[in-house]
Order: sequence, then C-alpha cells, then structure tokens
Amino acid sequence: MTTAAAGGADEARPADRQPPGGTSVPAPRKGGPAPSGSPGVRGRRSVTGTRRVIAALFLLPALVLLGALVVYPIVYSVYRSFFDQAGTGFAGIDNYKALFTDDTIRTAVKNNAIWVVFAPTVATALGLIFAVLTERIRWGTAFKLVVFMPMAISMLAAGIIFRLVYDQAPERGVANAVWVGVHDTFAESAGFPKAHPLPVHPLKAAGGGAFVTKTPVRAGQPVQLPLVGVVPTKMPSDAKPAGAPGPGTDGEITGTAWLDFTKGGGGKPNVIDAKELGLAGIKVEAVKDGEVVASATAGDDGTFTLPASADGAELRLPASNFKEPYNGVDWLGPTLVTPGIIGSYVWMWAGFAMVLIAAGLAGLPRELLEAARVDGANEWQVFRRITVPMLAPVLAVVLVTLMINVLKIFDLVFIIAPGSSQDDANVLALQLYRSSFGTDADLGVGSAIAVLLLLLVIPVMLFNIRRIRKEGRR
Repeated sequence: MTTAAAGGADEARPADRQPPGGTSVPAPRKGGPAPSGSPGVRGRRSVTGTRRVIAALFLLPALVLLGALVVYPIVYSVYRSFFDQAGTGFAGIDNYKALFTDDTIRTAVKNNAIWVVFAPTVATALGLIFAVLTERIRWGTAFKLVVFMPMAISMLAAGIIFRLVYDQAPERGVANAVWVGVHDTFAESAGFPKAHPLPVHPLKAAGGGAFVTKTPVRAGQPVQLPLVGVVPTKMPSDAKPAGAPGPGTDGEITGTAWLDFTKGGGGKPNVIDAKELGLAGIKVEAVKDGEVVASATAGDDGTFTLPASADGAELRLPASNFKEPYNGVDWLGPTLVTPGIIGSYVWMWAGFAMVLIAAGLAGLPRELLEAARVDGANEWQVFRRITVPMLAPVLAVVLVTLMINVLKIFDLVFIIAPGSSQDDANVLALQLYRSSFGTDADLGVGSAIAVLLLLLVIPVMLFNIRRIRKEGRR
C-alpha cells in the first residue's frame, strides 16, 4: 500500500513527466542555477539585450550632440592649429611658438596665471568668512541674499557697472569719489587750481607755477594781489567780499588778495569792487635773495599782514596755491586694471562660494564643535582646526569650479578695460577672440590658443574627477 502510494506520488512529480516529443526535461534544482538551455534564461537574455538597445537609442541623440558640439570642434581646432593664417599651408608648431614669443600673448598668459591664483582664492576665502560669520545672526539670510544677488546679474551688466565705478572722474566714478573724499580729509587741497594774474595786474609768473610781485613791497604801501581764472561758484564757502587792507603798524606790510572778477561785468581791473570776493586761505610769502623771510595766510576777506622783515621783499604766491586738485587713482590704468577687474569678479562670485560653503557648514556635526568648546578651545581654534578641515571637500569643489571659470574669463575684461589698457589686462580668452576675428585674424594662432586653454583646463578637471572618485569610495 505504501509502495503504491509512493509510486503514485512519483508519477505526479514534474521530473517524471515527458513532453509530447518523448524527451524528458529535467526539473531545475531548488535554489540552484537553471540549465543554460532553459526557456527562462533565454527570456532573461532577451530582456537584457533589449534594454541595452533601448539605452543606446536614448543615448544616441546626446552622443550625436556631444560629438557635434564638443568632440568635433576640439579635433578641428587641434588640426587647424597646425596651419597658417590662410589655412592652406602647413605651419607645423609655428603657431605654438608664437604663444611664447609674442609679447601680447605672453601678457595674456601671465594675466591668466594671476587670475587663477588670486581670483578663486579671494572669492573662496570671502565666501568662507561670510558663511561662518552669518551662521548665528538673525539677519544672516538677508545678508546672504544681498551678497548672492550679483550672481543674478550678467557679466555684461556687471562689466558696465564697474566701468562706471572705476571712472577716473570723481563726480562719476564711485571708487574715486570715496578715495578723493578720504584723501581730502587728511590732506590739504589747493583752493585755486587755475587762478592766474592778467598782464595788467602787479604780478608775474615766477616759474614752477608760482607768481611774484613785479616790484618789491614797502611798508605803508598796501599791496594788491588780484587774480582771475576762478569760477565764483568754486570759491571757498567761507569767502567774503574782499576788504581793504589796514594801514599796518611798526613797518608791517598789509595787502589784499582777491578775485578780480565781477559777476555780470562792470568791474575795473586792480580795483576792489563791492561784489568781488577775497581769496580766503591763500598763502603769501615774502622773498629776499631767494629765501623766504616771512609768510602769511589771507583771511576770509582776502586781507593779510606781514611783519616788518618783509619790507623791500618780493611777495610770492607759491605754487601750492594753484596745484591741480587730487583726482583719485587711475583704476583702469596699466598698473591697476587687472586687480580692478579681479575685484569685480570677486564681487560677483563671492556669493556663489558663500552659498555652497554655507550648505556644507550646515551639515557639520555640531557635537564635535561643542565638544571642542567644552575642552577649552576658543572660536578661532575651533574654526582653524575643526571647521576648515571638515569643510575641505566643499572648499575644494568651490576652488576648482572657480579656477575652471576664470580660465575662460572674457566678458569682464573686454568690457571694463578701456582700449588704452586692454593689452595690459589681456587674458587668453580675450586674445583668442582678438586673434580669431577681425580684419587681420589668424585662425591658426587662435586655434593654438584654444588648444592651450584646453590643456590648462584638463589638469584641473582630472584633479576634480579624482577627488569625486575618492569621495565616492568613502
């Protein structure tokens, strides 16, 4: 009975079943791999192959665009860099030799090195400082918004803004307006930069921008020192109508220095009219045998008094009364144009660095920072020994990104630098444009510059890829 039951059970097993051809198909083992010829494996292979085909079809448009927009231009630029200006004659490496022999291109290479070293470093450092300092204050978000706002401005607009900021004229350029204001606060400025006498006046030029009396002065004879060439609206605010000099005592020399000009006309030369203003604050020196024996400063009404030692001397109005006013710094001159443009770049990209660093700062484990403070570390030690090392991956991302960005900087330099100093501010991307376009364009040299830029970017990219892979293995 038991044997019959077992036989009946064996008959029910799939392994004993025979398909309609008479050939038995072994049942797959439980938990083991299926035989290679089984229908299930063929189905899985079919599915896998189909997925690969579908993936290739989806990637094909991207690969075509990548080849057309990236690979082909790179290959053609390398090919074109070995030909001459016309593109018909093989030039060999002559175009690459020009990169290191042409003074203009060498200046561009030098400026690119300055950009790569300073611009990313300063922007990253400022971003780190802003992110750390605004972490604990209520209005930190508003501050970050203001700092990040320049990122919403295009390079073209930023270049126009800073072209105006760096304008030489203090009345237009913000930078020079501030600089001149600070300078004039601590340094005395000339009151009458364009003042001068007329031929009918008792003064003559003495060289070096000074003026002297035509005849020596005598005690008891009031001295007149009239000048013209000063716009009445530019006169000192404390200037008063010119007054008549006093009689003087004990051999003193008295006189008046005034603006011999009556607004609306009607005045007479060498005569103090009622509407004419005194040259307040002008310096007067008494000179004998080339030496200054006495000096005085005119009052609000232009009157002055010299001691008796000035009797018989010539009165001199020194050149310091007439020097041109301080006009600020030539921000866009040959010396400062590159630092000035780097400053505008930092203004734009410090917010970018700040946002990324702030995001990394928010992810730091606070218990480590608090433990360091409990152990007695001050804020500077916490920042230097804990915060900065833990932010090193984020700082590397920001620094590498900005380095790649500055290698292709073009807009700011092209717009901010005036034509007179554009050669001094030249960079490789700008030189690439100048060499590739225009009436005397040399596409061979332009292609060589493009290849040089690619070679400069590749090490930075490789470093970034290596860093990303290293981070992924952690």
